[in-house]
Amino acid sequence: MILCAGAKEHFPFALPIGVGLVEAAMNVTRLLLLDRPDFLLFVGSAGSYGQFDLFEIVSSRGASQIEGSFWDRCAYTPLDNAIISEGLDIEHKTIVNSSNYITTCKGYWERFNRAGIGLENMEFFAILRVAQAFQVPAGGIFVVTNFCDATAHESYEANLPEAMKRLEAYVRRHILKGGS
Repeated sequence: MILCAGAKEHFPFALPIGVGLVEAAMNVTRLLLLDRPDFLLFVGSAGSYGQFDLFEIVSSRGASQIEGSFWDRCAYTPLDNAIISEGLDIEHKTIVNSSNYITTCKGYWERFNRAGIGLENMEFFAILRVAQAFQVPAGGIFVVTNFCDATAHESYEANLPEAMKRLEAYVRRHILKGGS
């Protein structure tokens, strides 16, 4: 089962699950209760902490949920805030951080990269966590639309149309093997 966020990021071959951690968790849970697939593959945009370039296609089976305040030692969590899904045959290039907030401070890049976290996407952690609960292998394929800096939103908006075209072409060529 191929998933996407929806809203501005949709594809004819993917089911939309909503934007952010909460919508993704609710809707993926609903999908898995109604029709349990063999795997989940999320396709969508991501911001880069400098390790990956604009329009680069990056695959992952790992996600974290870390807020900037964690790096500043102003917050902690008693929850497991990182997960790597096993069983889906896609390359794991980096961990993708998820939050309902977009990082706009370039000062966090080094901390994320040192932890093996190269990208940011709002939904991915929730998808992997729900997939883990249902014992369904999961992964994601992302296209970099912006860097996580002061111009993140403007860059995302400007680059999204081209990024979606490239991601769709990649999925059709490498995942669907030319199919729809």
